[in-house]
Amino acid sequence: MPVPKVFIDGSSGTTGLRIRDWLAPRNDIEILDIDPDKRRNEADRRALYQEADLVVLCLPDDAAHEAAHWAIDIGTRVIDASTAHRVAEGWTYGMPELSPEQREAIREERTVTNPGCYPTGVILGIGPLVTEGFISADAPITVHALSGYSGGGKSMIADWSDKSSSLNTLPFESPYAIHTKHKHVPEMMQYSGFTYEPTFTPSVGPFITGMRLEIPLHNTILREDATAEGIRELLSDRYKDEKFVRILTVDEAMGYSHPAFDPRGANDTNRIDFAVLPNELGHIMIIAIYDNLGKGASGAAIQNMNLMLGLPEDAGLPV
Repeated sequence: MPVPKVFIDGSSGTTGLRIRDWLAPRNDIEILDIDPDKRRNEADRRALYQEADLVVLCLPDDAAHEAAHWAIDIGTRVIDASTAHRVAEGWTYGMPELSPEQREAIREERTVTNPGCYPTGVILGIGPLVTEGFISADAPITVHALSGYSGGGKSMIADWSDKSSSLNTLPFESPYAIHTKHKHVPEMMQYSGFTYEPTFTPSVGPFITGMRLEIPLHNTILREDATAEGIRELLSDRYKDEKFVRILTVDEAMGYSHPAFDPRGANDTNRIDFAVLPNELGHIMIIAIYDNLGKGASGAAIQNMNLMLGLPEDAGLPV
């Protein structure tokens, strides 16, 4: 059986580089390369689209829109890692854990859109609570998110890694995009079942990779019989067969809290960890820890690629 060929269009960016690094040791796929001097040349890229069995787009949104049309016209299967198609009609959302049917849909689909880093934690952590009625779809939801600076692309990486800058030694996180409707919000709403936009506050910290989401649930929005242990059991049952989703016990979560739920705790893996913590006032906190370039981007793309190419879903993905 021929080895499937994969072309990563945009492999010089952070997501593309991580995909290449994790695919490099594998012999069950062939990575097609393009001369660095020709990576902006349309004819050369199109030729590789023609040769590939699957193309992964690691491009800015406008470029991804154009390149997706090339792949569709040629008949090559495509995974888009940008935000261009995450709520677009005709594209399958590339989150295998979303529902029992989603994995099979990804296997069969020709156009798959990769989830966003921030929405991954929100959708997996809150979506089942909406579905099962622990919170209502119109509940006001707040998400506080902290990411490593690799999530901001080349300009943010340059700013935060500059040794002459004070950013790389900043002793606190820096919120951003506070005044805008963040591009991840429609994705959170569509796949979590929210009626209203959540209050979403993303922040960046002085570390390159890692992510922590904190989702506080006030006791007034919880179903009357809802408890932290009940929600933990719901999530644990929902993801019991999922290799890349781990639901921590309270004891495990508290052990994880030294130092203070380190956002780098799942770095260099395709794993996402959830803690469900009670509060004496009846409030509940859901915390997610994962690598923004792992389960939040590149790892998710490889997971989808494996499914689409008929390979073991966990091939090449560290847990």
